[in-house]
Amino acid sequence: MMMTAEQLVAAHKANVETLFGLTQKAFEGVEKLVELNLQVAKASLTEAAEHAQASLSVKDAQELLALQASLLQPSAEKAAAYSRHVYDIASATNAEVSKVAEAQIADAQKKFLAVVDTAVKNAPAGTENAVALVKSAVAAANNAFESVHKAAKQAADVAEANFQAVTSSAVKATQAPRAKRSA
Repeated sequence: MMMTAEQLVAAHKANVETLFGLTQKAFEGVEKLVELNLQVAKASLTEAAEHAQASLSVKDAQELLALQASLLQPSAEKAAAYSRHVYDIASATNAEVSKVAEAQIADAQKKFLAVVDTAVKNAPAGTENAVALVKSAVAAANNAFESVHKAAKQAADVAEANFQAVTSSAVKATQAPRAKRSA
């Protein structure tokens, strides 16, 4: 099956639109990361100034140690929160890109199946076995793709659950010493 010039132009136009759409999604993700990093930098600068002021008003070494200890736990929580935000941004961007990629793959599969169907309809008599073999191979390839796609999605879900569990454990671990101190 030969593509006409109009079909070729339409295919290239669709590919360019997809490319620009994916580029836009990537830039949106980068923009969110830059915003997050700016917020973190501003907050860190403010906290550093407050910490410096508090350190200058300390009367003895014991008070300085207590001040330092009180700052460690919030830092761990902030680091965990920052990691969570970065992960959320990356996950959202990945989901958008995956959605576009899945649509492109589905479209390509549909077009490929149309080509196969056209070839089957125009196949010469006596090639039924070859046609059946091609149809079987296409079905097997589609099933394999679906299996890999499902496995990848399950692996991503497990990774996300593990990330959430580790983050939650890290925050709880930093809260435990504070609970013991206040008891």
